[in-house]
Formats: sequence, C-alpha cells, structure tokens
Amino acid sequence: MCSILVYCSGQADPQVMSDMLAKTISRGPDDTRIMKTENGYLGFNRLSIMGLTPEGMQPFVLDHNAVVCNGELYGFRKMREALKKRGYSFKSDSDCEILLPMYREFGTEMFRLLDAEFALVLYDGQSQKFIAARDPVGIRPLYYGQDKEGIYVFSSEPKSLVGVCSGIMPFPPGHYAVIDTAQPEEIPAAETKKNHTGAGHRRPAGICPAQHMELHEYRRIWKADRVGTDDQDTIAVRIREKLLAGIEKRLDADAPVGFLLSGGLDSSLVCGAAAKLMDKPLQTFSIGMDLDAIDLKYARKVADYIGSDHHEVIMTREDVIAALEPVIHALGTWDITTVRASIGMYLVCKWIHENTDIRVILTGEISDEIFGYKYTDFAPDAAAFQKESEKRIREIHMYDVLRADRCISVHSLEARVPFGDLDFLSYCMAIDPEKKLNTYGIGKYLLRHAFEKDDLIPYEILMREKAAFSDAVGHSMRRDLMDYAETLYTDEEYEARRRKYTHARPFTKESLLYREIFEKYYPGQAQMIADFWMPNKSWKGCDVNDPSASVLSNYGASGL
Repeated sequence: MCSILVYCSGQADPQVMSDMLAKTISRGPDDTRIMKTENGYLGFNRLSIMGLTPEGMQPFVLDHNAVVCNGELYGFRKMREALKKRGYSFKSDSDCEILLPMYREFGTEMFRLLDAEFALVLYDGQSQKFIAARDPVGIRPLYYGQDKEGIYVFSSEPKSLVGVCSGIMPFPPGHYAVIDTAQPEEIPAAETKKNHTGAGHRRPAGICPAQHMELHEYRRIWKADRVGTDDQDTIAVRIREKLLAGIEKRLDADAPVGFLLSGGLDSSLVCGAAAKLMDKPLQTFSIGMDLDAIDLKYARKVADYIGSDHHEVIMTREDVIAALEPVIHALGTWDITTVRASIGMYLVCKWIHENTDIRVILTGEISDEIFGYKYTDFAPDAAAFQKESEKRIREIHMYDVLRADRCISVHSLEARVPFGDLDFLSYCMAIDPEKKLNTYGIGKYLLRHAFEKDDLIPYEILMREKAAFSDAVGHSMRRDLMDYAETLYTDEEYEARRRKYTHARPFTKESLLYREIFEKYYPGQAQMIADFWMPNKSWKGCDVNDPSASVLSNYGASGL
C-alpha cells in the first residue's frame, strides 16, 4: 500500500520526521527512506507491488524535483512509452516513476490525465513549492495539518500527525494544493523582531510564518455534468463493459493478488469476472461469526461455482471485542457503521497477512452509493436519490473507502476497488436517476441486469438481496457490540460523558464507546469525520437511531 510523509520545511527535526513515518510502517514494511530537499523533507514507506527492484524505491527525483506517491497508475505503460519518445528514460518498472516527467510536460494538468488511485506530494525545486494531490474518489488516503509554526505537514494517515499538528483534516479528493515555501531574504518591516541591539535580523533559512495553501479542484467525480439519455439495454452494456475493464486493469500487479468474497452481489461480481480473466484459480477469503454467519454459505456457493481456492475465517464474540480498540486505532474514526463493518474485514485481512503471500486485495466497495441501498428505496423522487448518491460518493473517503484502506493496509496489503474506477463511476453517476430508483422489485437492478447473460456467478447470488455487512458476518455481532457497550456505562454516566462532545455527539452507548476509544488515540480530532454515516433521516421511513439497514421496515429477507 505504501505511505508518504512530507514536512514542508527544511528546519524540521529529522528524528521527529523519522518517528512520524514509523507510525505507518505497516503500510510499507519493505523499505523506508527520508530525503531532505532545500525546503523540506519527503518520507516514504514502501510496499512493493509494481517494479519490485530497489530502483522502484521512492522518492523519485528528476533534476531539482522530487515526488512521493502512494498509488496505482493504471495504463502507465502507455504513458511511459509516450514519455520515452519525448526523451525520458526510466530506471525501474514502477508506475509512479512517470510522475515527474509528466509534471515537467503537463504541470498540474497532469492530474486530469491520471487514471489512478493515488495520493502524492511533489516538490518543485525551481519554484520552491510543494504540490499535494489526491485521486477524485479518495481511495488513497492523504491527511494534512499545520505544526505550531504554521508549517504544513502531509501524511497517509492521521496517526503520524497526532501531537505535531492541530486541526488534522483529510485532504479533499479530486483536488491539488500548492504550498509556496520560498521566502524573501529580508523579513518585512511589520514582521521584524528586534534583537538585543535593537537591530532587525534575517529569518533563518527554511523558517517562515504560517504557510498558505492554495486549493484547486481538478475533477468532481461525484457530480455528473449532464443526465445521460441511454436506454436500459444500452446502460446494461456500458455498465458491463466498464466494470469488466475496471476489474481487469486492477489485476495488473507484480505481487500476488487475492479477493475478499462476502457472498453478496458486489464482491461476487468482482470475483466472478476476475475468474474469467485470470489463468489460474483465484484466492478468495470470507469471514463470519461462529454462530450465525449469513454470508459464509453464499460465499462458498460462489467459490465453488468459479472454482476458487477458498478460505473461511471464523471469529467469536471474544475476537470481536478484542479487536475493537486496535480497529478504531487503525481506522481513525468514531463512526458506528464504519467500526462495525471494519471488524470482520480487519480480522480476515490479518489472517491473510499471517497465512499467505498475497499483497493485493480486490474489494467490492462503492457499489451501494452508486446504485442504491435499502434506505434509498425511501427516496421521495429521482432528484432526491441523485442528491443523496452524490453526497455519498463525495464523502465516501471518510467511510467505506477509509474502512477498506485501513483494514487492508494495517496488515501490509494493498486495496484495489473496481467500483471506484473513474471511467465506470463517471458513467454511472450520469445515468438518469429515474432508472436507478427501485421500481423493479429488487435493489441495484441496473447492475444485476448488466450481468444477467454472463453466468459469471450463480443466478441465485446475482439476484440475492444484500444483507447489512455487520449482520452478514453474523446477526449476533451487532448485538454483541451493543450489549458490551451497555455494560460499560450507567444511564447517568452515558448522559454526562456524551455531552462532553459537541461535534457528532454520541447518541447511544455503543457510539460513546467508539468515541472514547477514538479520543484516546486522536484527541481533539473528531472533525476528521463529517458526521455519522446514517440513512437520510429527512426521508419518511428512515428516521432511525441505528445505521444498520436491518432496522428499516423494508429489510425483509435480506439477512437470510
């Protein structure tokens, strides 16, 4: 997965920089490097996925420029050949080595050209500016803050910035930022400090007042420019073509690839398509509670159908409770549904790391936010559905995408998300929302219809209603967590302790437990997450006090 850390000042303490980078070593255990530039430091922890030789280690340098990037740049070979024709040479097979030549050729317009999941920080030595950027969905994480001197610091995870920066925030997806570190030789008169002789003095090199960050949006993936006019059959063809292309490009890796298989529609489609594309059996992985796991039986049916080498991981109530604190520490969130859904993913990825040589994991996130979920059946009209979908895609980097990244990367694996493919997502967000409304008697019909003729997965799975993830791994898991939280607080303690928080105030004992664990590791940083990931309470039928779809009136047989 890799991690990056950039301090936009040459006066940073190298030991502090090293300590900060060490906090994300699980993202990149293969190699670590810190490079000092004229006006700052760039650090990198490497997980070798593309270009496994030492020459693929970052930071990459070209003339006076340097870059660190946590990313996968799809189709990079074509761009590399084009750059070779312009006179560039390359030392490795790493996809990220093309970034500095691209910057020289295209400047910040390069970000519009990338078909990629990425977070990067580039240092332009000529202008003495740092440029930070993140992919339009936010699949790769990037956080930033300012130290006590007002210097900007960027990191793959907020844990590296705790204690150094206040006001840590996620960098907005689809944006790039420019930080100018060049300083005038003389301090302006208004800022001049007097020494003991009464004379002005020069500012030491690299020290500056609070830095300014110029933020620029380069792509708004969640907002369609226009509503598409394709009919239903054309939509099915396009969805199929674009999703298959998104899956195929994510199979390109120099390290072993595995697949999370829940037995639900989304992960099953990813696995079924990949099984057709690969020349050897897939390695698939599922997890469930020891008592009442719903999805294990469905995952097994898919695995048998596609002929994968399938692995089941079983967890107990004790495993769930024991994982709670390390999961929240890894996630950096207090959100209820994110924490619940992360426990199974965290434990299955832990098993994969400890028992296999797999380095890359494909997952099924983002489909619900595009095509709808149980609560979107309550959308009053197509405009409301579209508005909600846009909000969910815009914010998903703080929720399901965050979950996938942290649960996978904390175990030294890389997440790839086919439903987040830029071409696929752009097309789907422009589909007429009238066609996305559940008027078919089954949710996500457009996606199901697109693959009805392929036989990639059993028809029973293709048309199976989705179960809430925290129920799918076992109905008892959600109840275990709620019951455990109930034992920790009296009603009076709960009421008093929850009122300490103003942003996203806890509203159940379970949410208070998650918030208190979060504050232990990320004190005062609750604003990193916008709000609780809940159904739209303004819709009739969605005014519920729990994020699980199982509490909705239309859940029906989804959890069977």
